Amino acid sequence: MDHAVIRNPSVCTVRELEAEITELAGHLNAATHRWLTLIAEFDSRKGWSDSATQSCAHWLNWKCGIDLGAARERVRVAHALGELPRISASMARGELSYSKARALTRVADSGSEEYFLSIALHGTAHHVETLVRHYRRAQEAAELSSSERQQAGRALTCFFDDDGSLVLKARLPAETGALLLKALAIAVEASPPADVSAETSVRPTLGARRADALGVLAESFLKTGPAALSGGERHQIVVHVDSATLRERTAGRSELEDGPAVAAETVRRLACDASIVTLVENEHGEPLNIGRKTRSIPPAIRRALNARDRGCRFPSCPNKRYVDGHHIHHWANGGETKLSNLLTLCRFHHRQVHEGCAQIQVLDDGALRFLAANGRAVEVPGRTALAPSGDWTRLVAEHRRQSLTIDQETATTLWRGESMDYGLAIEVLLRQSQRTRDVSAETSDPPP
Repeated sequence: MDHAVIRNPSVCTVRELEAEITELAGHLNAATHRWLTLIAEFDSRKGWSDSATQSCAHWLNWKCGIDLGAARERVRVAHALGELPRISASMARGELSYSKARALTRVADSGSEEYFLSIALHGTAHHVETLVRHYRRAQEAAELSSSERQQAGRALTCFFDDDGSLVLKARLPAETGALLLKALAIAVEASPPADVSAETSVRPTLGARRADALGVLAESFLKTGPAALSGGERHQIVVHVDSATLRERTAGRSELEDGPAVAAETVRRLACDASIVTLVENEHGEPLNIGRKTRSIPPAIRRALNARDRGCRFPSCPNKRYVDGHHIHHWANGGETKLSNLLTLCRFHHRQVHEGCAQIQVLDDGALRFLAANGRAVEVPGRTALAPSGDWTRLVAEHRRQSLTIDQETATTLWRGESMDYGLAIEVLLRQSQRTRDVSAETSDPPP
């Protein structure tokens, strides 16, 4: 289709719309391949590494506005394509979509790549996803014993339903499941008799009684903890540090209780948001006085801090869980524990700040400036205005300049409605996989 003249879609015929949609899909496939190639090279060179960014996926989340989970998947696919030249070349020509390439890179290898690609070009994305799913299950069944499959597949998921109920779904190894059922049975017996309605005389079902028993188990565990551990300090890490070491970073005692020494800056990071007990000793190290345990950030200020920051404050960081309160001016050096001297950082950025890989500056107006290790300010990227045409024609022109032939048929699936024999396909793939392993074993065996 001639893109020299940009036409309003409303004046195009249905045939013209269809042709342009399918042709542009091919151009987008080719452009996505180029984009993934750039990501793979960028990640290999660690171009994102500035001591303030955790990974290439976090950089994509920040700079390109991609969800973190999707960004991780794109980085994975970008590297995997480098090991699959046929699949990579097909995507570069605009034939293969990202959805298909993403699925293929989960399972394809040098031995099965060509067969997988043939199916992908002749089938839909649904066909590819279904085949990959069945093939992975077949591989697991061939490679893992029953107990190993149970262990590998263990999982527990939970979510809140529309009515506010918590829904749990668990897949447990047999022995763990047996332990849980035994504990539930004991908890059901130990629970007080359930009330029976005088009107209906209907007793709660076993499922309802087990749900009540699960609450009993939770309460019991929270009260007594694991049988192998006891005491109110089991969830704490105890660090002994001299006040001068904490305040001035001078050499002195800084060690875990019953453990090795730790860096003073590590202790300062932990002390940002921890329980503090002051112990006064004489010159012989004998305790003279032990003060009360206090929080370096009191609960009321902690609630206000959580409400204000709602996650890590470092630019580009999406983390909202596993975060610490950080004193901009450390309390050991006289910094006050108040909101204006506090901010929330994730564990990664908290560590980077205390280890000197990132800095936080307070400006005259109270605003914060975040600096990477190289001294450059870490700023949220601004938006670049799009050209009036949207620039999509430049993509088409560039591909033509590269003599890349893409038309309305390039990205169109070759499937014509015939049924897919997944059993046969998986059988062929398993044979190919076994052949590849055999060849690999022969080449790796040392000569006699």
